[in-house]
Amino acid sequence: MANFEVHPDIAEAKTISTDFYLDPRHFKDSKEKIFGHTWHFAGNTDQVKESGWATPVHLLEDFLNEPLLLSKDKEGNLHCMPNVCTHRGNLIVEKPCKVNDLRCKYHGRRFNLNGKFLSMPEFKEVKNFPSDADDLVNLPVHQWGKLLFTSLSKKFSADVFFKEMNDRMSWMPLSEFVFRPELSKDYLIDAHWALYCENYLEGFHIPFVHAGLNAAIDYGNYSVELYRYSSLQIGIGKEDGINFDLPKSSPDYGKKVAAYYFWVFPNMMFNFYPWGLSVNIIHPIAIKKTRVSFLTFVWDESKMRQGAGGDLHKVEMEDEEIVQNVQRGIRSRFYTHGRYSVTREMGTHHFHRLIAEFMG
Repeated sequence: MANFEVHPDIAEAKTISTDFYLDPRHFKDSKEKIFGHTWHFAGNTDQVKESGWATPVHLLEDFLNEPLLLSKDKEGNLHCMPNVCTHRGNLIVEKPCKVNDLRCKYHGRRFNLNGKFLSMPEFKEVKNFPSDADDLVNLPVHQWGKLLFTSLSKKFSADVFFKEMNDRMSWMPLSEFVFRPELSKDYLIDAHWALYCENYLEGFHIPFVHAGLNAAIDYGNYSVELYRYSSLQIGIGKEDGINFDLPKSSPDYGKKVAAYYFWVFPNMMFNFYPWGLSVNIIHPIAIKKTRVSFLTFVWDESKMRQGAGGDLHKVEMEDEEIVQNVQRGIRSRFYTHGRYSVTREMGTHHFHRLIAEFMG
């Protein structure tokens, strides 16, 4: 078994072994060791706007591919549950719908919108029935504004992943942000999911790869903050650029912030711009295939297509070219490890340390 240990001192550390990106065993193991215990984007409250709504969700389709459902019960409580009947495993909800209860169309088993078993035809003779095993499991739910998150495990509380981002951006009225599907897009990349993440986690490449973005930010004042299971990169804008009008309640009040780039382990990116929020979800598909979902939530449309968040498609194309070339390069027999810039690659070092921790 590979040893993915990464030295805690970035000045001494080497990058994680290329085995992590190249060996199919590690890709398979990461499903449970990393993704099976962390938090994931599940959808938004517009999908379950009113009591009685139930919406299917395929969590990380083509990887975890866990069938879940979001529901809002008659008391207005949100639930996230397996979308799988406890009788014979049939999918319960096939498309968004408004219902009084959940009914499996295979044999008619019914559940309350909170997952509690209600009834089942032809089961009078069954002993010790119903039991708790006949209810749908309620998974933990974290709501932030309109955004909903869940975890397949109860190992970690949502706070240890999201608190710093929630606190830092608490002044933004996230409940007013509007999801714009026509401005959202998926990208397919021929590279390992972690290579895409580690590229995101450092601004070191910006002057070399992103000429347009580099013109919008002050690279010399680009900063990184590390938290337990997340990190933040702050892009300081040019004096005459499109920057946030920060309130006094913000710890960054007085700074010309053009963008906040929050990353939450292992695969979520929250990019705040003066116009709103671009959520990027990184979906592993295969060891050399990744889907990146850009989800656009607009706050102030008048500031779109300007500043650091002005042309996200162009930045994405530039990142894809680099990441796909790295995927080709790490196959070389002459490359197994690199070193980190102490001043510029703290986020990537932090990411590699978390991978090593979860992979054991």
